Amino acid sequence: MSGAYGRVLVVDDNKVIRQLIRVNLELEGFEVVAAADGVECLDLAHRIRPDVITLDVVMPRLDGLQTASRLRSDPRTRHVPIAVISACTPHEVDAGASAGVDAFLAKPFEPSELVRMVHRLAAGEERPSVDGRSGAGCAGTATG
Repeated sequence: MSGAYGRVLVVDDNKVIRQLIRVNLELEGFEVVAAADGVECLDLAHRIRPDVITLDVVMPRLDGLQTASRLRSDPRTRHVPIAVISACTPHEVDAGASAGVDAFLAKPFEPSELVRMVHRLAAGEERPSVDGRSGAGCAGTATG
């Protein structure tokens, strides 16, 4: 594990969001590597061996859900925890869960929620509970 708590690969096509996530995680002792889309993520994931990957859903070239599916189908990245950080529509949550996503965080998010989620994933804990229930859902939103 690199950094005090591990290495996180942050994938988002929005440079401001990437930087926001980077700063919050680095302040908590994580090493952060950033990618602008799913294609870049797949390349970096094999080279840097992250402890956690965060994905936006809507990105050019290869979106977050397709990226998650490819990460899960590759033996080298199959067990890396994946968190989706996006608008978290019901479709995204359902499709993400089917693709093997471990956690969801809605934009806009509280930095403390981001850090808590990444810590849990890096520590190998189960998916964060959403509104008191385990399983797929989107932290930071009201899920029914």
